[in-house]
Amino acid sequence: MPGSRSDLEPSEPTAPAAATPPVPLPRAGGPAPVTAPAPSLASALGAGAVESAQIGTYAWDLTTGELALDEQLMAVFGFGSDEFDGTIGAVGERLHPHDRPRVARAFELAVESQGYLEIEFRVLVPHGDARWVLARGRLVQGSDGRPARAVGAAFDATARQQGEARTARLLEAMPTAFFSVDAEWRFTYVNSEAEQLLRRPREELLGGTLWELFPETRGTAFETGYLRAAHTGETVGFEAHHPAPLDAIFEVRAWPGPDGLAVYLQDVTERHRAQRASEHSARLERLKAQVTDRLTETLDAEQSVSRLATLLVPTLADWCIVTVVDHADDPATPPVMRDVGFAHRDARLLPLVARYAGRRLESLRDDSYVERSLRTAQVVEVRSGATEAVRAVLAPGEARDVLTRLAPGSGAVLPLRGRGRTLALVSLFNGPGRGPMTRQELRAAQDIAGRAGLALDNARLYRQQRHLAEELQRSLLAEPAGPEHVQIVARYVPAAEAAEVGGDWYDAFPQRNGDTVVVIGDVLGHDSAAAATMGQLRAALRGIAVATGAGPAELLGVVDQTMHTLRTPTMATAFVARLEHSCEQAARGEATVRWSNAGHPSPLLIGPDGRVEDVVGVRPDLLLGVDPDATRSEATRTLQPGATLVLFTDGLVERRDESISDGLARLRTTLEELAGRDLEDLCDQVVARMLPSRPQDDVVVLALRLDPVRARAPQAVR
Repeated sequence: MPGSRSDLEPSEPTAPAAATPPVPLPRAGGPAPVTAPAPSLASALGAGAVESAQIGTYAWDLTTGELALDEQLMAVFGFGSDEFDGTIGAVGERLHPHDRPRVARAFELAVESQGYLEIEFRVLVPHGDARWVLARGRLVQGSDGRPARAVGAAFDATARQQGEARTARLLEAMPTAFFSVDAEWRFTYVNSEAEQLLRRPREELLGGTLWELFPETRGTAFETGYLRAAHTGETVGFEAHHPAPLDAIFEVRAWPGPDGLAVYLQDVTERHRAQRASEHSARLERLKAQVTDRLTETLDAEQSVSRLATLLVPTLADWCIVTVVDHADDPATPPVMRDVGFAHRDARLLPLVARYAGRRLESLRDDSYVERSLRTAQVVEVRSGATEAVRAVLAPGEARDVLTRLAPGSGAVLPLRGRGRTLALVSLFNGPGRGPMTRQELRAAQDIAGRAGLALDNARLYRQQRHLAEELQRSLLAEPAGPEHVQIVARYVPAAEAAEVGGDWYDAFPQRNGDTVVVIGDVLGHDSAAAATMGQLRAALRGIAVATGAGPAELLGVVDQTMHTLRTPTMATAFVARLEHSCEQAARGEATVRWSNAGHPSPLLIGPDGRVEDVVGVRPDLLLGVDPDATRSEATRTLQPGATLVLFTDGLVERRDESISDGLARLRTTLEELAGRDLEDLCDQVVARMLPSRPQDDVVVLALRLDPVRARAPQAVR
């Protein structure tokens, strides 16, 4: 419905010219009140007013200025039957001052276009709140072709406006961005949060096309999601990174409607950043734990530190080189560095890193970052320009050329310290695209370096102690000796769990009558006390056997009584065998074996035909150290030429995950497969096949073979 202009006040309404704006809306006054339309106006009102819909009708004669309102519309404007004077000015005075210019302009545009009019405006009703009125109408031409009348309908739209206002207020108050586009992808609504998120004012967005205002969304998940929602009629949700200039990660929900597409946007960049930071922190913690586990898997110092490179890449760096520092016993002798491990996240560049690691140490100058870290025991960083910086401390040559191809952007050298000295160095490098290590990453790297340094030093100390223990153990075990036609080979493997000496032992020596005594035993315990007791037992048994010429049972009985007399507080197993051979047996390559067993695992016999069988006779007697007066029994058996007797301690067949019977069965199968091997090779293969990489108990394997054809000197222990 047309409105008024409060600044223009003509006294009489006149018909406007066709090409000019409509006449200004007059104030109250003018023609006499019209309470009912004239017949011509009544026909203009028509019979289409629908009272049940509370829609009122109006007719305005632009020539005479006469305005007719039906009773419904009179009530909408708050006019009583005697209050309305039938002029447009009366209606104009009821318009909200802020809406008058907009209503007048809308009517002007309708006249210019000679088309339809639709406008929503507020009416100030006496003694009441403002009402919203929605008016629609059309212009009717006169005989001269110019607009002569305006006819239409209007109704009270206050309830609808209030609902829309509440919706608008809700959308404006939303802490998330919301916008809508029509079927042509033009923005039809943008809330304040969307203005900030999209970084454009709504004046610039409204009416603009989505794809023209944000061309960077073409070909992204945003275009795919919006089109999918529009084409399928289904709500679509996704998270995606919006390209620059927004350069952010958004959570998006787009749902289609009859008028277009509504879109909800929330910037979740910080959430993703926090999530990535949390995940990165978790990866760093897992890396620390993994380094600790991997470094403690082996007590080989060089092997453990060389594993660092593959562990640190790519979590902490793009590529890495690990350097071992060998210190001489003489403090005046400078340490020697060796690159022992390297890795690169790009497998194609790994050969380049290998070439660089093979050449860089010999090319380093005294002021290099590696030398500086070794000298100061401090972290040395190059946070930018690493290629040029490292090239400057390399002598001309292959190392410098390869480094140029690797093109590090940043780097850091960390010392691995252990008990007062640097035992290794880790060189970490990143490409320009990754940037330097963050403070968090550097702290994690230092923590890992500390753990690795301690593990490396522990491995070094263990290696020293283990070497000392093994040397002590071996010094207590003499080389086995036997006659020319008997080959005797022994293998001793210390436990990997500790660097202490153990109680497993063996011996082979002649008696005065020419017989050969073979002994294998195991003192309970794995410490220096067990080793000391083992040495006493071995010495006592050897001395008594040589002095008395006693047989195996008598020999074990005397040794048991000696332990009791000397109050040796221990128990031990022992298997004592004596090879007895007459000249006739020696000529045939035979021998008689006589034995007594004090609770030790029974040997296995490999026959000349390769079959493996148990050496059975009498049941094993009590362990040594249990009852010094216990009766000891003996058994005998004739060994044929080529037969092999295999003695062993229980560590060969005992495992935590395997029963002894299963271990013995596995040993029999192994001996059958190795029956034709040379005795040296047979013992080596038995140890290699039967034992895990880290045996948890000392192990002795002692084998003797009758060999009348190839007489051999006694074999040394290895």
